[in-house]
Amino acid sequence: MSKEIMLRNLEKAQREIDEKKDIVKNGRMRQHYHFMAQTGWLNDPNGLIYYKGKYHFFFQHNPYYGFWDYMHWGHAVSDDMLHWEYLPLALAPSESYDDHMRGGCFSGSAIEHDGKLFLIFTGTTNDGKGFEQTQCVAWSEDGIHFEKYEGNPVLRAPEGVPTYQFRDPKVWKHEDTYYMVCGASRDNMAQALLYRSKDLLHWDFFNVLAESRGEWGYMWECPDFYPVGDQYVLMFSPMGAGERTVVYLTGDFDYETGKFVWNKSGEIDWGYDYYAPQSFVAPDGRRLIVGWANAWDWMPFWKDWGPTYKEGWCGSFNLVREVRMTKDGTLQFVPIRELKTLRKDASKQDALVVQEEMGLQAGDGVSFELKFKINLEETDAESFVLDLRCGAGKRTRCMFDFKHAELSVDRNESDGWSEGVSRSAMFLKGKKELDVHIFSDQSSLEIFTDDYRNNHANNVFAGSEQNQIRLFACGGRVTLVDIEAYGMEECSR
Repeated sequence: MSKEIMLRNLEKAQREIDEKKDIVKNGRMRQHYHFMAQTGWLNDPNGLIYYKGKYHFFFQHNPYYGFWDYMHWGHAVSDDMLHWEYLPLALAPSESYDDHMRGGCFSGSAIEHDGKLFLIFTGTTNDGKGFEQTQCVAWSEDGIHFEKYEGNPVLRAPEGVPTYQFRDPKVWKHEDTYYMVCGASRDNMAQALLYRSKDLLHWDFFNVLAESRGEWGYMWECPDFYPVGDQYVLMFSPMGAGERTVVYLTGDFDYETGKFVWNKSGEIDWGYDYYAPQSFVAPDGRRLIVGWANAWDWMPFWKDWGPTYKEGWCGSFNLVREVRMTKDGTLQFVPIRELKTLRKDASKQDALVVQEEMGLQAGDGVSFELKFKINLEETDAESFVLDLRCGAGKRTRCMFDFKHAELSVDRNESDGWSEGVSRSAMFLKGKKELDVHIFSDQSSLEIFTDDYRNNHANNVFAGSEQNQIRLFACGGRVTLVDIEAYGMEECSR
């Protein structure tokens, strides 16, 4: 009977998508090259995996309308992580452990086992005793149609962990053993709990992989753990850590004890709209991550999710980024090289000296890529201002403050909707140049600098008439070199 319920719920949700997708895709705020759902609400990336010759993206999805509610798993596949084919929904609420309007099939991960594609997800329900989150399993023979394990849940919250604070399993295999890290909270302190299994169905607690002592909040959402070079990386989205939306720790891990000892920490992104990234491995060995381009209502800077609900959708993914380790143990997050295939209408300039306000052209000024370097040796200005998506009396201001070593992105005048100024420190000591790399899409800006270690992703719901780029220097001059600008081919709607 439960299989029939899931099939019925999947069919109902799929009908909703099919009836609305052709209308939703024409929304004026829809992205041109960022991943989106066809209709409704999208949040966390789930189950990212390269399986049987295709990249698979699963995602938290409410197909019915553009707000969070009643979580399903959407599903799409791609050859290049740019052009996507939407497949039938993978999971729908259907069981006692996941069938609740304010719950459902929450976030999780994917792994191949015995030739099958396994999904490990958090089931969330409330039977009158408060919300209960448990870890559950589903699998597929063809990578498209999934069946939930009859023995679900396979894992419940341990003693001392509230049942509503135990979620987001990320699974991997090492030698002949499977490992799972889950986010949890104990005594109002965040933890990443580590489990292990031989068959993905029977799990034993191994150790507390890492935990907060107060400095990283009371709950770690969407923890992920993976090697880069000879180091290990734990990344998570902390609740209760101020404006931090996604943190990484690097250090050493011992499979004998299950303990991670970190020695470096950093931010993957300082913008307001980067959350819950998940990693996966490309067939060429690159470690890639994808994040959700939005924020939650409990965050101190949150206003709302933006106006796209009026068009029947909400949410997109940030650009796929490659994780690279530097010599000092910090990480770079570099937009994938596949994005170069979208470039068109190239424009290049060796150098440009900026003092008074002037314009710059990149594509159509809405969907574009812009790269340049600031020659710090030939720059004596106190700050450099780059106004993006200008027009109709609006703009998003990116300021490089050399005097105070701060990068800020101000969207208070972006669109009549967005608010806030995201900020980060710029480390300029001993540098001869500062690299800047910008991706603009219809409703977002992603700004990378400092060798892709200092990044800001912000949603900006600007109209297509906002298609100008303006720049000027304050208190001197700024010299830009190696300037490259491109339009971007459309590959999503």
